[in-house]
Amino acid sequence: MVIKIEREWCKGCGVCIERCPLHALELSKEMNKKGYFPPELTPNNTCNNCRLCELICPDLAIGVFVETVEGEVKAKGDGKNGPDSEYGSGEG
Repeated sequence: MVIKIEREWCKGCGVCIERCPLHALELSKEMNKKGYFPPELTPNNTCNNCRLCELICPDLAIGVFVETVEGEVKAKGDGKNGPDSEYGSGEG
């Protein structure tokens, strides 16, 4: 799994840090271009990829992805509402 944090999208609210059940996130010591301190994974974190941080981020700045054997990175999810599902086919 890969946790991707879009540092420039973050406004440093800290909701992801407060809600992480395993305390795998902390505020960065470096500001983004907007002057906020985005989260980063803690050293030796115990992240279990529950996606809570991704789901509660009001800025959509955190994504949890599956890394394939070929090195591709794909969004993690159940596929129920993806582009190939009956709900997200894009055809209407």
